[in-house]
Amino acid sequence: MHDTLLLFGATGDLAARQLFPSLLHLSVDRLLPDAFRIVAVARQPMSTAEFRAWLSDKLAKEPSGGDAVGALLARIDYVHVDLGDAAAIAPALSAIRGRCVSYLATPPYLFTTIAHGLKAAGLLEEPSRLVLEKPIGSDLASARAINATLAACLSEDRIFRIDHYLGKAAVQNLLALRFGNTLLEAVWHHRWIESVDILVAETAGVDGRESYYADYGALRDMVQNHVLQLLCLVAMEPPSSLDADVLRDEKVKVLRALRPLRADTVAGDSVRGRYDAGLVDGEPVRGFSLQAVQGREPVETFVALRASIDNWRWAGVPFRLCTGKRLAQRVTQVVVNFRPTSHWLFEKPRRERASPNRLVLRLQPSENIELQLMGSLAGPEWGALQLQPLPLDLSMEPPLRRRIAYERLLLDALNGNSTLFVRSDEVEAAWTWIDSIEAAWREADAAILPYMAGSWGPGAAADFLRNLPTSAERARTVRSA
Repeated sequence: MHDTLLLFGATGDLAARQLFPSLLHLSVDRLLPDAFRIVAVARQPMSTAEFRAWLSDKLAKEPSGGDAVGALLARIDYVHVDLGDAAAIAPALSAIRGRCVSYLATPPYLFTTIAHGLKAAGLLEEPSRLVLEKPIGSDLASARAINATLAACLSEDRIFRIDHYLGKAAVQNLLALRFGNTLLEAVWHHRWIESVDILVAETAGVDGRESYYADYGALRDMVQNHVLQLLCLVAMEPPSSLDADVLRDEKVKVLRALRPLRADTVAGDSVRGRYDAGLVDGEPVRGFSLQAVQGREPVETFVALRASIDNWRWAGVPFRLCTGKRLAQRVTQVVVNFRPTSHWLFEKPRRERASPNRLVLRLQPSENIELQLMGSLAGPEWGALQLQPLPLDLSMEPPLRRRIAYERLLLDALNGNSTLFVRSDEVEAAWTWIDSIEAAWREADAAILPYMAGSWGPGAAADFLRNLPTSAERARTVRSA
């Protein structure tokens, strides 16, 4: 395990909310080397003592206690440097030695500059590693430019591109469910599956991040990485092993099989939206601020897409992808809708009103697995010909403390395990499809429709939202969260 972490962007929101708490938990659980140290790097001029005081306030609410926080702070030194100046980075870090992992929790426009600075400081020589936060670029051209710069600085096997969704235990469970069960393996293709719905809904808005969102929008910020990663895990072919490159080879095949969207069909295959003022959890919230996007292309905070995968397994099966800010409920779920039975025998309900089987994999805020069947057990004894939905809860009792996804990913990066990280060709294949959507929107002049904060998005997106959680499912989610 490498024993030195250089954390760039150490005063940023991601570092404060996710990375340092994850490092604290790993330290408490004694999963870090005894000699492990952290070099926090950011633009803000402050001393190590001042940074430790600032971070202590940020970690004050962590349940680990003051002694644990103090032990972590003792491992940290702070370096302030202009992250946009490669020439300044090398001398600022020249005294650092050891087996280093450099973590770039910064905007993507700084990736190449920091990489050049690290290279000049000798901190990207083997066996050093480099970790980058999503997104990798803002389109295919910028992603290729970043990847080319990184390839000139260090080998691909030492580059770790993070999508934190892949660190979630529930997301990893998709692989276990798919490839560890004969029942699912036998029916996992177009002959038995009618459609797949992937929903990533957030109640949070973009307050304070308007400038970032003006450059990305929901399509580039969420679909390009989180949503497409879920799609790949659902749709990929069975890998021959769980080797990192074998898994990533199969994901790349899915991304390359995605049918590009066209201007003449994009109106029926997509919906764009942007939230107005409304109520979320009973509290009034303001709409997306347009002041920060003056002079830039209008962007969406909601997007719904109908994706088609052109291969033998998924021919004719629509994947309905939906994500948005300021929606009615925070939920991430994958719903696999099976085809209706080929011959209907029963009196009630009528065939057209019967509910086909579906598998619901809810990933957040709680982790639930439910298989919805039809049965007569809920009816009277003499109603054997009357069927009703029979949901089977397949969930396991959650652990007392679910680890932050970044804990797993940080450990994997320190240990050199790249299984849950994204390869360069995977990034570029995803951007290729995303760019086709952006181009189709521009050519068709696709409108951005308003929706009220606290709703489920624009009314035109109803066809993409066929499997929203019912009130009973929402109640179960609240109880188990």
